[in-house]
Amino acid sequence: MTDPTPSEAKAASSSLGELLGEVSRDISTLMRQEVALAKAELKEAATKSAKGAGLMGAAGYSALMAVFFLSLGLWWALGTLMGGGWAGVVVAVIWAVIALVLFMIGRGQLKQVEGAPQTAETLKEIPETLKRNEENR
Repeated sequence: MTDPTPSEAKAASSSLGELLGEVSRDISTLMRQEVALAKAELKEAATKSAKGAGLMGAAGYSALMAVFFLSLGLWWALGTLMGGGWAGVVVAVIWAVIALVLFMIGRGQLKQVEGAPQTAETLKEIPETLKRNEENR
């Protein structure tokens, strides 16, 4: 027969309470380390997301400026054909039509949103489940 390893010797000489305490401490340490890792990963992801969101905002502003100046160019070009006032009205009507189309598409998309139907369904089942448990007592 071979000599027991140090961990086997310790396990044989320790009480169940001591062993459970050690396991509990190890699990607690592991959980703290996992939480610290998750925090570090989330912080890194949040930093990258913030930079990306800032760049997306700048891109949106740049696109807005491009549309603005293209609209001014169209107004000026139409102004040579029909007069500045009417050219402004034409450009405004074009943008109103675009806004209406985008509004209708967006409203249609919002009507399709169902929220969280599965969660709502399971939440409705909780009171019924509790009632059944009370009746079984």
